[in-house]
Amino acid sequence: MRYFIELSYNGTNYHGWQKQPNAISVQEVLEKALSTILGETIVVMGAGRTDAGVHAKQLFAHFDTVVVFNVDKLQYKLNSFLPEDIAIQSIFKVKEDIHARFHATSRAYLYRVALQKSPFNVDQAYFLKHALDIEKMNEATKILFDYKDFQCFSKTHTDVKTYNCDIMAAKWKLIDGELQFTIKADRFLRNMVRAIVGTLINIGVGKIKVEDLHTIIQSKNRCNAGFSVPAKGLYLTEVAYPDTIKLND
Repeated sequence: MRYFIELSYNGTNYHGWQKQPNAISVQEVLEKALSTILGETIVVMGAGRTDAGVHAKQLFAHFDTVVVFNVDKLQYKLNSFLPEDIAIQSIFKVKEDIHARFHATSRAYLYRVALQKSPFNVDQAYFLKHALDIEKMNEATKILFDYKDFQCFSKTHTDVKTYNCDIMAAKWKLIDGELQFTIKADRFLRNMVRAIVGTLINIGVGKIKVEDLHTIIQSKNRCNAGFSVPAKGLYLTEVAYPDTIKLND
């Protein structure tokens, strides 16, 4: 049987989602926990890869097993077994050909920019001392909807067939004394959100003009875009799927 597992995690102590040869990852910790509890080698496939230090409020992964189990009991055992910075939200059966990565229809991210120093945001938000022009940043954000090819925001030397992404929503909001940037798309390139945020911050501090964003995107050159903001302020907040993926009991 194939199962989906919904989880969230604080990425501070992990070298991202994907297994690494010489560093601890969320995928490795989850696989070890499932393998121990179910008594067989379990491999999990995530909906996407978060970089080192990036957090996830919602991520889905799938795994296959021949072991028969009660999903509520397995969820309880996993949450007892896993470290406190990883939490399992749900487990459910899906059709055997459903893939956590390839069947996702959209993904959403949040980036938090703290405007005041706080000891509670050390690993959860990017503290920025500079004053930001939110109106200009939101004006520039609207330009993103005019394009599909976002190679300029992609990490170089990545193995992708296309740099095209369909951005469905993107906006800056001032919430509880911090700036929050939310963005939703069908897919994201590696480092894309952090590069977009860094470029929009450059516009917010007046380093570049709003209209410069057109030139940056059209150049398809990562060197022309802004800096990559720290990973600690980035959260994967939602991964969406068609309602038809679940297998009725």
